[in-house]
Amino acid sequence: MNMPNLFPLKMLRFGTAAIGMVLSLAAQAQNVIESVSGTIQGGAEVVRIELSQPLASAPVGFSIQSPARIALDFPGYSSALGRSSVEINQGNLRSVNVAQSGDRSRIVLNLKAATTYKTQQQGKTLLVFLDPVVMSAPSASATPVFAENRNRDALPLKDLDFKRGADDAGKVVVTLANSQVGVDIRQQGQTLVVEFMKSTLPEGLRRRLDVTDFGTPVQTVTTFQVGDRVRMVIEPKGVWEHSAYQTDTQFVVEVRPQKIDANRLTQGPSFTGEKLSLNFQNIEVRSLLQVIADFTNFNIITSDSVTGSVTLRLKDVPWDQAFQIIMDAKSLGVRKTGNVLLIAPKDELDAKTKKDLEAAQAIQNLEPLKTQSFQLNYAKATDIATQINGTGATGGGSTGGAGTTGRVLSARGSATAAPRTNQLFVTDISSKLEQVQQLIAKLDIAVRQVLIEARMVEASDTFGQSLGIRLGATDQRAQNGGTGGYQVGGGNSIAIGTSYGNVVATSGAGGKVDTTSNFINLPAVAQNGFNPATLAVSIFNATANRFLNLEISALEADGKGKVVSSPRVVTADQTKALIEQGTELPYQVATSSGATSIAFQKANLKLEVTPQITPEGSIVLDVDVTNDSLGVLTAAGYAINTKHIKTQVLVENGGTVVIGGIYTMNETDSLTQVPLLGDIPYLGNLFKTKSKASQKNEMLVFITPKVISERSTVR
Repeated sequence: MNMPNLFPLKMLRFGTAAIGMVLSLAAQAQNVIESVSGTIQGGAEVVRIELSQPLASAPVGFSIQSPARIALDFPGYSSALGRSSVEINQGNLRSVNVAQSGDRSRIVLNLKAATTYKTQQQGKTLLVFLDPVVMSAPSASATPVFAENRNRDALPLKDLDFKRGADDAGKVVVTLANSQVGVDIRQQGQTLVVEFMKSTLPEGLRRRLDVTDFGTPVQTVTTFQVGDRVRMVIEPKGVWEHSAYQTDTQFVVEVRPQKIDANRLTQGPSFTGEKLSLNFQNIEVRSLLQVIADFTNFNIITSDSVTGSVTLRLKDVPWDQAFQIIMDAKSLGVRKTGNVLLIAPKDELDAKTKKDLEAAQAIQNLEPLKTQSFQLNYAKATDIATQINGTGATGGGSTGGAGTTGRVLSARGSATAAPRTNQLFVTDISSKLEQVQQLIAKLDIAVRQVLIEARMVEASDTFGQSLGIRLGATDQRAQNGGTGGYQVGGGNSIAIGTSYGNVVATSGAGGKVDTTSNFINLPAVAQNGFNPATLAVSIFNATANRFLNLEISALEADGKGKVVSSPRVVTADQTKALIEQGTELPYQVATSSGATSIAFQKANLKLEVTPQITPEGSIVLDVDVTNDSLGVLTAAGYAINTKHIKTQVLVENGGTVVIGGIYTMNETDSLTQVPLLGDIPYLGNLFKTKSKASQKNEMLVFITPKVISERSTVR
């Protein structure tokens, strides 16, 4: 009964859908690109694009420096040219390519040299004016125009600041009155000149900034008024490069030091993307991201929460730097998977990351546990268990909380060591067992060994010289029964002797007779335990029994000595080693009860060292060298002569370094003489003794570390 009514209803629905499709196709058929041609008007190159319907707004476009291209997008338009390429070869324009993708068409202008452009709409015709290519001198680069000031009245600049950026870059930040202020930037020699069109400079900003202390290539920034524009002169030093960009009302000139890397094919900043130029006024962020996606061939997924618009003017900026500027300006984050970019606000990405981690943690708490055993070869199982448990215990599963710092296992995992077989038994989920296996593979390795050889060389050089004299006389007349002394007349005489009693005896008055009187007794001193050599001369008168005696003594000693001590020790990397040899001397020590006990003090040669092998193969040594010897005997016991060096040093493998040395020199020059008589020229040498001594001691400590291989042997 109802079948006849259903059929007309279905036909009505189908007819309505068909009519809608026809209207849509008719609408799309009306929005077409009819023709593209190139002409020259008033000396300027113009590209005419004939459309079937006027454009609602200026097309979105971007330019490429190498190869030189300008791309314009026409959403909702199709191509009616019947071909994808139009050859023009006129002026700077080579050809025009037209491509269609879905409901959007793109016109690409292939240029001979990169240049800027302007668009003007005249009804159904879009005119693209190409600026002439200016061949600049080597000292000045092309002048990029960031914008044209559409305001007739000059507007003041709001602020001027300088900042230090990443990689020692200097940033000159200028706050404009609005986003329509035109900016020209050009390089003249070693300076950058920036001009702000139709602008004025307040008195507070008319100054010269000395920014040398910031440590960037920029040295000074000078800003002043020139007619109806503001001119800024930036003076860098060294080898540098610059870029300029603008976001809304903030214009930034960045000067970076050019870094030379021999491993890179091209030198330049950290951004390595292909350069592009963007000039948009209040463009939606989503549309701007689509432009970058078309330029880079990346697939971009934009979150629905990405909204807003931005005014952006970039000139010859790498696309990845431009992308980063947009991300920072709108607090957006990005996740990259292959050639797909997910763009969303940072808070949204952080919340999603947190949610994913919480879900992974929940799954981890429900995953079944497994037990796996690990046989260790070099490391101790108890030490490994302590590290992966993170609790200071070798067994038992901790449930987290305090004392789990550095724990590798999950909250339900546990590790138990078997010291007898040096095995480790771990119970945990599969992912944690894989982490434990990777950790053991890095920890259970043979420790490299180091041979450390030290040489302590002690050298001594001694020299001694002594010269002395004895002068005396002998009077033997008193011994022979005569009258001693020298007659001076009147029954008086002068006697000689070494003391008053000897003088009396010598004169014949009795007493002890001094057969030899030494007037001058200044002999040479002994050297190295040996007495000096002597030479005596006696002048006498046999008739008078009187003698004159002269004795000269002299001694010279010269000695050289060398002692070489060479302790050697082998130890593992980052393990302290100690080797010593010597004598222990006993001495008495009083106890608290008043009794005495015997203690021992070492006088030995000791080498204590801890090596650390660096990744590049050098060796860091913590060295403590002591060389003690037995000293002189005192009332309290023997003294100990000590020589001690403690230091840290970096040595190449197999190299030798002097870690320290002690040099001492003692010189003594003495003179003993009879007053007045010793000062007589030439003859005064008979009344004096001279002594000279010199002693030099030097100790040097050499150390040689060497990493030994498994098959090396120490000889």
